[in-house]
Amino acid sequence: MLTYPDLDPIAVAIGPLRVHWYGLMYLAGFACSWGLGRWRAARPGSGWTTEMVDDLIFYCVIGVIAGGRLGYMLFYGFDQILANPLNLFKVWEGGMSFHGGLIGVIAAMALFARRQGLHFFQVADFIVPLVPTGLLFGRIGNFINGELWGHRTDLPWGVQLPCAQFPGQCADQGPDALLSPAVHPSQLYEAGLEGLVLFLILWTYSSRPRPLMAVSGLFLLLYGCFRFLIEFVRTPDAQLGYLAFGWLTMGQLLSIPMILFGGLFLVIAYRRR
Repeated sequence: MLTYPDLDPIAVAIGPLRVHWYGLMYLAGFACSWGLGRWRAARPGSGWTTEMVDDLIFYCVIGVIAGGRLGYMLFYGFDQILANPLNLFKVWEGGMSFHGGLIGVIAAMALFARRQGLHFFQVADFIVPLVPTGLLFGRIGNFINGELWGHRTDLPWGVQLPCAQFPGQCADQGPDALLSPAVHPSQLYEAGLEGLVLFLILWTYSSRPRPLMAVSGLFLLLYGCFRFLIEFVRTPDAQLGYLAFGWLTMGQLLSIPMILFGGLFLVIAYRRR
């Protein structure tokens, strides 16, 4: 078994100023998407300019942060809003939702497309191959933060957690226990599938002209499937638990529409071609 390394979530601390690794991971994801987008826009016949990419990434940054936070509070922490509506703005306490961020990015893309006089899916098909880079870095940030662990496992790559740092994982162990039973590093599973694998597939697929809506459809379909599968080994949010059947999680419930719409978009795209 592997042992969780002693990672400090704070990358830099200067007096009261603290820069967290999670924030740096977001910054790295946005920077990578921006660079790849500019590179693709510079190719002859792309129909895009680097200035358009700059503007689109700015719109998406706002959409990710606003939508991710709002989505998390609505999907996973609605009781906190009822207790105190100001909890919605306490971003320093953590809590971001991919599905909420996706809704925010959709709104940002719609606004950008309208202002540029483009079809919505012209914008979506251009940007979605860049999204997995942000997911890759974001999930690495989750691992550094020591959050979103999976169920217990006997597999050789399971990770044992220090009881002093993760007392909840050692609640059923003796008082002298130093390490928890091994758990799935589900954050790294997501980094690999939703990040690296999804990026390679989408980047390769979108490198040639495809029917309008096809790239977006493939993104929705694959992300939804990857997330749905990983949720089987990921521990559900404590405040929600399983929603039904003893296994259905909120992440799976929110991924089902992505799978359905992704498949529908692909069918429409190739039939219209």
